[in-house]
Formats: sequence, structure tokens, C-alpha cells
Amino acid sequence: MADVVTPDVRSRMMAGIKGKNTKPELIIRRGLHAKGFRFRLHDRKLPGKPDLVFPKHCAVIFVHGCFWHGHDCHLFKWPKTREDFWRAKITRNRQVDFNASQALRKAGWRECTVWECALKGRRQQPVEATIRECCTWLQSKVENLDIRGLC
Repeated sequence: MADVVTPDVRSRMMAGIKGKNTKPELIIRRGLHAKGFRFRLHDRKLPGKPDLVFPKHCAVIFVHGCFWHGHDCHLFKWPKTREDFWRAKITRNRQVDFNASQALRKAGWRECTVWECALKGRRQQPVEATIRECCTWLQSKVENLDIRGLC
């Protein structure tokens, strides 16, 4: 199927997509802050610049968009235009995520990934359930957690 907007409009739309302070990220931040957790944002000293860093718990949380990180869920579909470009870009994003995860683990950090589909779309789970899951994980010693939409 051909694109429904002109290349200029599509370019402007894509340029407007943010990498920080996204709606899903703000939802997680507000929820955890309300539960009493304090954190740093986008720490450049850590691999992958995690969205939320909890030094007290030696833990980080990434809030990933399903499209940009190629998540295997109902929100992700491979684009039909410029397929080679998008496959290379999303594959590279996945590799960067993997490398950052390995480096964080090696440095002794625990990691949680909250996927966009957990907070949005037809298979989203209640926001409070996602926040509760993050809180439980932060207070545990579990190494990794992946929070995704309901099956």
C-alpha cells in the first residue's frame, strides 16, 4: 500500500517523534514517583542511556516504543516503503539494545524493559498493574523484567 501522505509531510511527522519524555515514559515516571521511588533520568554515563536509573536499587528501566525497537507484538509492523532502510535501522536498534543490556549486566545493573504495548493498544494492561509490577521488581533481586501487553 502506498503512503497516504506526501514525502515532505511524512518527513516532518517522523522528525517530530521524540526519543525522550514520551507519553509511555511519563506514565511510568509519574506512577513510580507517586509510589515513593526516586530516580535519575537518561544517565549518559550508563550504556544505552536508560530512561530511569535507580542507583539505590542498582536498577534501570527502559521504556521502549514497539515500532522503533522492533518488538514482536500487535503494534509492530514492518513498513512497506523503503523496506531496506527500515530493516537496517530497526535491526541496528535491536543490536544497540542488546549491547547496552550486556554492558549493564556486566557492570552489575538490573534491567527492566517496559514496552509501549503494555500501556497502549488493544492488549494494554491497566497502568496501575504495570506500575505495581515495576515496584515489585525494584524491591526484589530479580535481574531482568520484560513488561509487555496482554496476550
